Amino acid sequence: MSLGMVGLGRMGANLSRRAMRDGHTVVAFDRSEDAVASLVADGATGAATRAELVAALPAPRTVWVMVPAGHITESVVADLTALLAPGDCI
Repeated sequence: MSLGMVGLGRMGANLSRRAMRDGHTVVAFDRSEDAVASLVADGATGAATRAELVAALPAPRTVWVMVPAGHITESVVADLTALLAPGDCI
């Protein structure tokens, strides 16, 4: 399974590493380039933008959002909704 992960804080990074350890492919995005680089060093594919993350995933796409609740979550989901296609999952 291929998984896009948006938000590489403690939880997002650890979930990504666990998924990779279990044989899944992870495409990772975070505002922090250092957070992305750290996960790339562990085997993930890095994405510089949400659009790049979506483009790197095979359809149907699955994107997991691990960002703080509230406006930021709503904003990320709205951005992803505009980039994803019917059949994709957030």
